[in-house]
Amino acid sequence: MRIGIVSDTHRMENFMNKSIPYLKECDLIIHAGDNFSDSKYIHKMTNTDIIAVKGNCDFEDVEDELAFEVEGKTIFVCHGDNYGVNYGLMEIEEKAKYICADIVIFGHTHIPLCIERDGILYLNPGSMSLPRGGSSRRFVIMDIQDNRINLEEVII
Repeated sequence: MRIGIVSDTHRMENFMNKSIPYLKECDLIIHAGDNFSDSKYIHKMTNTDIIAVKGNCDFEDVEDELAFEVEGKTIFVCHGDNYGVNYGLMEIEEKAKYICADIVIFGHTHIPLCIERDGILYLNPGSMSLPRGGSSRRFVIMDIQDNRINLEEVII
């Protein structure tokens, strides 16, 4: 399964539009918050199923975290602000272990991160609109096949 992973799009359609050709090729898109309304725009432009959570800049009455299974992998998605990701991964690691997640997807920092700890993959795609920490505007495409995970960073 091919999954597009985006976060922190902040209503900047010009940058989202650059991602559309890539995201159209995905089976699923995950939006890790800020701005939830952008997930509706991306869905409209790609006609691809999308799972999205609320971020700290969102005011819609939607879930701020979700856990679900894809290709035998439990994926936990949140924005990250409620787990203090600006200060490290300790709180989100605790949650991931508690729910037996295989993959944790979050945003909030606008800084890309891909690290594996204790068999759990922690992934922040960065921001496609307002990158920080010297990173570029980007998102991630994740392929899950035959119990393997392959990641591709797409810089826009």
